[in-house]
Amino acid sequence: MTPNAPELTQRWQAPHEIPVDLCRGKRRDSILRILDVLVSTQVKLAVLIHRDEPTENRIDEYKTTLTVSERTTVATDNDVVSLELRAPDGSDLERWYPGAHLDLYLPSGRIRQYSLCGDPADRRCYRIAVRRIPDGGGGSNEVHDELQVGTVVGVRGPRNAFGFVEPGRIERAKRVHFVAGGIGITPILPMVCEAERMGLDWSLVYVGRERRTLPFREELSPFGDRVTIRTDDEYGLPAANDLLPPNVRSGDAIYCCGPVPMMDLITACVRNEPGVEVHAERFSAAPVVDGRPFRIQLARTGQVIDVAADQTALDAVLRVNPKAPYSCRQGFCGTCMVHVSDGDVDHRDNSLSPAERAAGKMLLCVSRSNSPCLTVTT
Repeated sequence: MTPNAPELTQRWQAPHEIPVDLCRGKRRDSILRILDVLVSTQVKLAVLIHRDEPTENRIDEYKTTLTVSERTTVATDNDVVSLELRAPDGSDLERWYPGAHLDLYLPSGRIRQYSLCGDPADRRCYRIAVRRIPDGGGGSNEVHDELQVGTVVGVRGPRNAFGFVEPGRIERAKRVHFVAGGIGITPILPMVCEAERMGLDWSLVYVGRERRTLPFREELSPFGDRVTIRTDDEYGLPAANDLLPPNVRSGDAIYCCGPVPMMDLITACVRNEPGVEVHAERFSAAPVVDGRPFRIQLARTGQVIDVAADQTALDAVLRVNPKAPYSCRQGFCGTCMVHVSDGDVDHRDNSLSPAERAAGKMLLCVSRSNSPCLTVTT
């Protein structure tokens, strides 16, 4: 149609009243009355079936209900408890591989991530271990105080952000070395068992304050001198050479989990070694790098929150709203996701898709702002 040409199509609105009898009677047409009832009923059913689920429940879409079947203290200082989780009907659980973790939904509503530390071949049981952190975010205290045998909990996963040597990479990794610090043994333990099963050349250095604080020492004893236990009270704080294998060389794959200073020490030592792979999992948030101060405005209340250059947006929000949801603090679980309606996000996560970023999604725990202020809906 050319510009400014007259509209040739005539349009009529659908009638609100059913037309009179097609045979010119005074009553409404019976056939049209029946069709009206049928169509209206079909439309109502379609709306009922296809209506959207509430947005706030979508994060729980794949949540599974499990029962605490066994509870064991695995460090003699009583600060680490091991829990076995099973399906209420005893059915098989989802398969998992060394390095995987679960999202654990606690009775309070908190969501926390815990590494699986049992046997991947046991399809009937998930095992996790949790160290009590008295001044932490409350999750570990709740596990210790509330999750007794018989307690029903929700889990999501397993998911793996710390995968072990995949079959296609075994030829490159000629030697595998593990470093675990304290509770950092939880993802490492299944890896050690897998390396032994695969016949790899492997070794482990396991460090901690003192022997009684190290969980699962008994399970490592059958591996003999492949495992080195080094405690601060016996040898002092370890240097990089105490943690790494002798003569680090190309073809070494190093897997480490534990305190951030320990992992930073290892990474700094081998960073410039050609052909050496380093894989690490943190149990705490990474420090902010190249951060600039900005502000967050909460869309619902209009409140403005200052975020310092060395502070995460999540920490700033928690300061004024301690009940704001969060979990991993490392940008992969999605619990702290918000919607940004105004401002330019500096995305620093590895989990949001391009479509989610384009839709205004942001993870408060790691991402920042390229603009002076972000307006968010939490």
